[in-house]
Amino acid sequence: MRVSTKSDYAVRALIELVATAETGPVSAEELGRRQDIPHGFLQAILADLRRAGVVVSLRGQAGGWRLARDPEDITVADVIRAVDGPLVSVYGLRPESVTYNEIAEVLQPVWIAARSALREVFEAVTIRHLADRSLPEAVQARVRVEEAWRPH
Repeated sequence: MRVSTKSDYAVRALIELVATAETGPVSAEELGRRQDIPHGFLQAILADLRRAGVVVSLRGQAGGWRLARDPEDITVADVIRAVDGPLVSVYGLRPESVTYNEIAEVLQPVWIAARSALREVFEAVTIRHLADRSLPEAVQARVRVEEAWRPH
C-alpha cells in the first residue's frame, strides 16, 4: 500500500483542526498555510471529508472548517477511505472480489491478509491519538521492532 499525498494531507489537516478547535472553525486558507497544503488540493480533500461526515463547514465571518465528530471517533482508516477509497484494492476491486485461475488463486488471501494488517494499525489510531502525540501501545510496539525501520 502506498499512502497517497491526499491521505497524508487529509490526516494533517484534521490534526490541525483538533489543535485549533478551541479558537473555533479554521478557514481552508489557514489550514493550508499551517500545514503547507496547496489550497486547491485542500479544498478537494475537505469536500471528500465533508461527504464522509468527518468535517463540516460553517459560513460567514467566523466560518471555516471543524470536525463533525469527536476526534476519538475518527480513525486514520476513516480518513483514508474518505479521500482514497478502500485500504487495499487490486486493480480497483476489493480483494474478496478478485478472481484468479487455479495457479494464481493463492494471491487472494495475500491481499486479504495485507488489508487485515493495515486495518490493525489504521483502525486503531484515531485523530485524537495523533493530536495528543500518543499512539496506542499496539502501534508503538510495532514501531519498536528494529526491522520496521529498515527499507527493503
